[in-house]
Amino acid sequence: MTRDTAKPRAHTASYYAATVNTVTDYPALSGSQTADVCVVGAGFTGISTALHLAERGYDVKVVEANRVGWGASGRNGGQMIGGIAGESAVARHWGKGVEALFAELRWEGHDIIRERVKRYGIDCDLKHGYLDVAIKDRHLRDIEADYERLTRADFPYEVRILSRDETQEAIGTDAYIGALLNMGNGHLHPLNLCIGEAQAAVSLGATMYEQSPVIRIDKGRRPKVVTRDGSVTADAVVLAGNAYHALATEIQGVMFPVHSFIIGTEPLDEATVAVINPHDLAVCDPNFVLEYYRLSADKRLLFGGRINYFGDDPAYIEKRLKAKMARIYPQLRDTRVDYAWGGTIGVPLNRVPRFGRLDDSVFYCQGYSGHGVNVTHLAGRILADAVAGTLEQFDLFASVPPVRVPGAHALRKPLVALGVLYYQIRDRL
Repeated sequence: MTRDTAKPRAHTASYYAATVNTVTDYPALSGSQTADVCVVGAGFTGISTALHLAERGYDVKVVEANRVGWGASGRNGGQMIGGIAGESAVARHWGKGVEALFAELRWEGHDIIRERVKRYGIDCDLKHGYLDVAIKDRHLRDIEADYERLTRADFPYEVRILSRDETQEAIGTDAYIGALLNMGNGHLHPLNLCIGEAQAAVSLGATMYEQSPVIRIDKGRRPKVVTRDGSVTADAVVLAGNAYHALATEIQGVMFPVHSFIIGTEPLDEATVAVINPHDLAVCDPNFVLEYYRLSADKRLLFGGRINYFGDDPAYIEKRLKAKMARIYPQLRDTRVDYAWGGTIGVPLNRVPRFGRLDDSVFYCQGYSGHGVNVTHLAGRILADAVAGTLEQFDLFASVPPVRVPGAHALRKPLVALGVLYYQIRDRL
């Protein structure tokens, strides 16, 4: 299992990188090391897994090609959204018996985040409050169904359906016909969370290696993770590269790397904030080619969305997203944009997070379809359980057959472009 060595890179120039609490500077891997578990990838999946294992007393070494939180984990919308994409596909495979289990799993990632922020004193601007907004009548029906499901489950946080007028009052725009307020969801600074969790893992004995692209993984009873200058031999290996890793051809072709982009405005004055988001809520629309936004801690509007683009030109990103933002908030048309960036998320073709094993000792998980802040933290716990020999929830996902497209990895850009076009048409219906 090999790959070409990639040139290590610093964090993308984003609002999060500019306001990070700590710039990490862990050493590169060198020499022959050993561990109970070697985790490849220091994004949310890898760091969550490492911290779960370190809390259980495992000797864990994390090997990262760039820096902690370099990928989508450190530059996403920062929206802490409940639910697991692909639940319906899992239910079809296993039957309705899994519904009660999903009622717990879909929120567990939130609980893990809240507990870690409190236990380890992680400063990541964690706020509660979220709106699922409706654009069409069919979205209102989905909102009503979500509300009924949450109330039946005795959801412990405030949940309320908002009318068109209440929605406009809450977020200062007439772009929507209603919304579901959920105070169990929320938003945060994702890079500060990821780095804070890495620091917590290190405090418990885990070791982080940055700027250490993995060249290959030698399978066997004790697999070996090999970089240019070193190696880690471990009892188990966890692959946590999500949309970025190319280490295992066995798991290619089941997931599309989809690009999402964000702009960050200049800080907004108090009068503007009082109109567009007085309650500091995160907002997301229901489309596949969706738009999402929230305020940062210093009151910038962080506005994101998917566009049919594969580059990283800040001027182009700003132009496209600022036009979308101005449709919702015309008063921000002349507001300065200070940051514009993008990243890649993993979307499995059947939307089910891809858990699996390459052999008895090499585990992986990838593909969260935009729910990564929540589901990666759940995945870390499930992967830690699997390493420890408890596989029931791991197998719940791993046993669902993936949908494969031959050549999807090589043709991912044109296929993603066609997919985005298809869903743009569906969103308009």
